[in-house]
Amino acid sequence: MTSAPPTDEAPRPAPRPGGRTARIRAQVLEAVHAELTEHGYDALTVDTVAARAGVHRTTVYRRWRDVGGLITDVFAAAADIDWHPRDTGSLQGDLAALNQEIQDSLTEDPSIAAALIAVSFRSDEAARALRQLWENRYTQSEIVVERAVRRGELTPDVDARAVLIAATAPVYHQLTLLRTPPDPHLPDRAATAAALAARGGAFTGPRAASHD
Repeated sequence: MTSAPPTDEAPRPAPRPGGRTARIRAQVLEAVHAELTEHGYDALTVDTVAARAGVHRTTVYRRWRDVGGLITDVFAAAADIDWHPRDTGSLQGDLAALNQEIQDSLTEDPSIAAALIAVSFRSDEAARALRQLWENRYTQSEIVVERAVRRGELTPDVDARAVLIAATAPVYHQLTLLRTPPDPHLPDRAATAAALAARGGAFTGPRAASHD
């Protein structure tokens, strides 16, 4: 999945038309991904990205200005992805599928998701952009809880965001804080616990009502 938008301090990427400009953008962002996963944020420079992308450095400087602009556009590209949570027919199944996507993204090799989380601790632009991306992803994922309400699994006063955080937090905790090897049973186990708590009324209350 994958929170405040970048301020004026962060360079805003230029409009993204198609054709050659789109191809250059794809090459440059792919190069940023590779540099981050292989060498980390501290080694990231406009020159190394330009060389890896096969693009003249003045092109990169003109469009992205600096490393902050490159990082901001990486998050912008992630936000542009047409992503929707799976509909498995049950709350527990939907949450488990969401958790599995998160676990897969954090454990693939190389993992750009893990690299961007790491970058958010080194760059203010990345921190702002990551918060916005997560905010967007959680908003998109609230359909999981809305479907459960329509199916009668949950009451309408449930706090969708609280359910999602409870379901996904164990996966992030294990993989990004404890750095434990991926547990194939964790996505389902965490989803089951959150679904049981939600059905028991653990995530209802004033905050949920304020969302209406």
